[in-house]
Amino acid sequence: MKLNIKPLADRVLVEPIEAETKTASGIIIPDNAKEKPQKGKIMAVGKGTKDNPMTVKVGDLVLYGKYSGTELKLEGKDYLIMSEKDILAIV
Repeated sequence: MKLNIKPLADRVLVEPIEAETKTASGIIIPDNAKEKPQKGKIMAVGKGTKDNPMTVKVGDLVLYGKYSGTELKLEGKDYLIMSEKDILAIV
């Protein structure tokens, strides 16, 4: 899906991947007990800065800090826009 948004400098647009609704043993987790997702898919990337080129690319699955980024809604879906330095790892 093509989004009409282009992050600036070292920012990325991330689509959070929803937390599991069931544990490995089959216990259903209610909505109020779910943790904020900390895993997502990169949907768009900025060009980076002169001193720091981007290391992530569109399509990468990443882990990010629990309170990272700014939440926004585009075309009815929730996204986060954050600096690349808020990304902890590519999975």
